[in-house]
Amino acid sequence: MNKIQRAAVILAAGQGTRMKSSRPKVLHEVAGMPMVYYPLQLAAELHCDPRLVVVGHGAATVEAYLADSGAGFVRQEEQLGTGHALRCAAEALAGFNGTLLLLCGDVPLLRRETLDRLLAYHESEQAAVTVLTAEVAEPRGYGRIVRAGAEVLRIVEEKDASAEEQALREINTGIYAFAAPFVFAALEAVGCNNAQGEYYLTDVLAIARQGGERVRALATDDPAEAQGVNDRVQLAAAGVAMRRRRNEALMREGVTLVDPETAYIDPAVRIGTDTVIAPGVHLQGNTSIGRDCRIEPGVVVRDCQVADGVHLKAGSVLEGSQVGAACAIGPMAHLRPGTVLAGHNKLGNFVETKKAILAEGAQASHLTYLGDAEIGRNVNIGCGTITCNYDGVNKHRTIIGDNVFVGSDVQFIAPVRIGSGSLIGAGSTITRDVPEDALAIARSEQKIVEGWAARKRKAREKK
Repeated sequence: MNKIQRAAVILAAGQGTRMKSSRPKVLHEVAGMPMVYYPLQLAAELHCDPRLVVVGHGAATVEAYLADSGAGFVRQEEQLGTGHALRCAAEALAGFNGTLLLLCGDVPLLRRETLDRLLAYHESEQAAVTVLTAEVAEPRGYGRIVRAGAEVLRIVEEKDASAEEQALREINTGIYAFAAPFVFAALEAVGCNNAQGEYYLTDVLAIARQGGERVRALATDDPAEAQGVNDRVQLAAAGVAMRRRRNEALMREGVTLVDPETAYIDPAVRIGTDTVIAPGVHLQGNTSIGRDCRIEPGVVVRDCQVADGVHLKAGSVLEGSQVGAACAIGPMAHLRPGTVLAGHNKLGNFVETKKAILAEGAQASHLTYLGDAEIGRNVNIGCGTITCNYDGVNKHRTIIGDNVFVGSDVQFIAPVRIGSGSLIGAGSTITRDVPEDALAIARSEQKIVEGWAARKRKAREKK
């Protein structure tokens, strides 16, 4: 038996006026990712190809965000209803023969398991249309599903429903599986002779029934997953639900979240077993955390790779960095993009790095800035040390060899190279290269004027 081909269309053209925002509705974030990310990711996991996003309001912005997603785009210049939106994709799907999955860019909580069941049921029934439905206690505002057993007779909007139909609690979620090319032929027959002047997708069901086709419905086990996001209140609620779902999965996989309600972990983040995450931690973007790590309160990690056994102390911020095994960072350290720690490194309180590469065992315990630097094995950087990497026009590098000891309050005026095994005296301003195993001291001579302070006091007393 030939495998049925699948394609997906994600509706993302609406303005979302209730969001009260200049940003396209589908780019508002839920648990760290724009809403449209979630249905598009599901379509990819379900092997839908092609995957088309119907864009309209803020089309260029949405297209730019999704440029690397593998999706194609269809413009809906006028928003004339869901039927019109799908109709805009007809040309892009010309010749496609299979199952067309219709998703909404503002419904981020759908689960793959639900869509797996929907598609399997649709294809096993050989239906022309299968609508995902939900049983809700309060159906007000939703279209009702009118059935005769397995067959869906129609979807009736609330304003058009009789008292008996209004009592129905099975509602339309707006998620469909269609047989293609049937659906596009049916859409050609859909008119806009209604109060809104829109093309209703639900009219396809009536056309299918008139043609003797099967129309089916499948109810989701959890009505909340089909909830659309229309305003900021619903956006926040969806974020809470998504984080809770994500955090529960992580805990079942062996990660300890001390307070799951205050752990903010993006969908793409990967975390190893036996890692402990304290309250108020934010793990964002393309971040991976190894096994047996400890992450204290207030830590923010964005687009970083953190190896096993790392201790991230309170208030530290890491961006675009690689942290090797058994490092200790913070408290209140800031690793900026381009930082690479080989392993067994210590960066203490109020240490900042940027494009700094530290070999194994190198450390800076406090109050230090290391920018555009290469630092060798087992180097000790004293308190208050800075690499002066910018001359007002260009950035320059500081290179420090293995086993160098740097005293406190040292300034390296880049470009400068420090040989292995050398010692840099505290308070020095280093402007020239230092050879291996040398002592470098660059400070003004200390001068003592005996009795000076006493004479100054007497002079003040006479006034």
